[in-house]
Amino acid sequence: MTSEIPQAAEAVDYTPFSHLTAPNAPLYRQVMRAFLAAKERFAVHLRPEDVYAALDARIRPLDPEAVTQALDKLVEWGNLRADPDHARVTAVEDFYRRRFIYQLTRAGEAAEAALGTYDEVLGRRGELQAVALHDIVTQLRALLVIAAEDEPDPAKTYVALAVLTARFTDLADNARAFMGSLQRTIDLHDIEVEAFLAYKDRLIQYLERFIQDLITLGGRIALLIGELEERERVGPLLRLAAAREAADAAPEDAGRAEAVAYERWAARWSGLAEWFVSGEGRESQARLLRGRALNSIPQLLAVVRQLNERRTGRSDRSADFRTLARWFAQAPDDEARHRLWRVAFGLHSSRHLTVDADTLTERTASPEPASTPWSEARPLRISPQLRRTGSYERRGRPRRVADRSEAKRRLAKIAARQTEETRRARDRLVTGGAVRLSRLGELDPLAFQLFLRLLGDALATWRPGTTTTAATSADGSMEIRLTALGDGSTAEVRTPDGVFSGPDHLIDIVDLTMGPGDRTAPAPAPAPVTVPVPVPRWDTASQLAEDR
Repeated sequence: MTSEIPQAAEAVDYTPFSHLTAPNAPLYRQVMRAFLAAKERFAVHLRPEDVYAALDARIRPLDPEAVTQALDKLVEWGNLRADPDHARVTAVEDFYRRRFIYQLTRAGEAAEAALGTYDEVLGRRGELQAVALHDIVTQLRALLVIAAEDEPDPAKTYVALAVLTARFTDLADNARAFMGSLQRTIDLHDIEVEAFLAYKDRLIQYLERFIQDLITLGGRIALLIGELEERERVGPLLRLAAAREAADAAPEDAGRAEAVAYERWAARWSGLAEWFVSGEGRESQARLLRGRALNSIPQLLAVVRQLNERRTGRSDRSADFRTLARWFAQAPDDEARHRLWRVAFGLHSSRHLTVDADTLTERTASPEPASTPWSEARPLRISPQLRRTGSYERRGRPRRVADRSEAKRRLAKIAARQTEETRRARDRLVTGGAVRLSRLGELDPLAFQLFLRLLGDALATWRPGTTTTAATSADGSMEIRLTALGDGSTAEVRTPDGVFSGPDHLIDIVDLTMGPGDRTAPAPAPAPVTVPVPVPRWDTASQLAEDR
């Protein structure tokens, strides 16, 4: 009977990272990059002259001996290995000369790989990958097909899960990086004003397009995940993938490798499900990302408004105080600083007010104590012009003020029209109680967009086994309640652009801004319109018939 004796974890040697903090760190980094580039060309060994020729001419030292010294230091730290260079020995005296060839060690290659990952992550701007959402839907459908087989193919299962997790990881990492870079843009860090103003329109369109895709595809992904979990198909698929991943493990480690692989696949699936499906007291990451993206749009517009105010010369108190602080720092002495303080803030006794040069000279020669009562103080000589106008300067013609009344009227008309259109769309969607989706009638484009957003909010909260769900719009003005029906009926919602179709549901839309007495009368649905030409049928946002 044998027993395993636990061994203490070996201490990890981080000496190969020492060249990062050395005085000549840029040269060391270039030397290591030269070895990595040579490795990609399948060159194993390099001589000092080869390394010197591979360096960038802008940072290459004038003396080649400096490169040799750098190579020796990297050998000392464990990044490189030095071997005697016998290939160029032609005479006995050459054996006594110091000649080496160098190659990367495992530690040096690992250190450079870590630094490359660090540089890549640090410089990543990120992106909102709507294509990744389509790929996730495709892979989830493939898993449903595989799971429906009597004996699922392990190879197909592993490939589908691998592609699914890879696309999901890219989506989550890039979304996190993009929102971080977006926040820096909103905060006006490291960005020029002209570049920002030219960039903001494309950025807002980009955000709106991704938000729409996230609403439509996010609800579909949540339903597909729920269907896989509801039929208890996820566990067997994950076990097949884990068994295939651990197939090449050593015989004595096969059981442990498969268990570890299954835990890893289960964690990946749990992360995917939590990203798209909300739980008790917890919102999904997709919903939080959508909220962040929606909130960033008004923040961007606020930044544009702030920039326009600065460019038109509107007073900026923070900039004024920074300028005043610079003046204080540049003042030659305390007396000048006191004068600047009095001019800027006027926090001094009025009887020491300087009104002309004579008064200033007199006060300097014979200062008036601050404790002197008003009745005993000497009178001040005030200029008649100051008494009459309140200023020494002659008042000239005032600057012409731009008349923006027409622009304000035009903006007011646009705002009023948009408000009225939004109000009509909200009134059109209010049902006044639970009604069938098939009785919703035809919707105009604006009302249909609002309906899609509400439906996406409801489907984002749908979980396995759910028959009724409720959700509130992002602005908190409307509420939707969705109840599944089991009669197999189909609903169609017509719009000028096509037909939205799927299984019929009970739907109740409430306008939370209306009083309780105003919510009883639903908006009348217009009569169905017969379209003489074929109408395209969309693969709708929810894809209720297919995903339920």
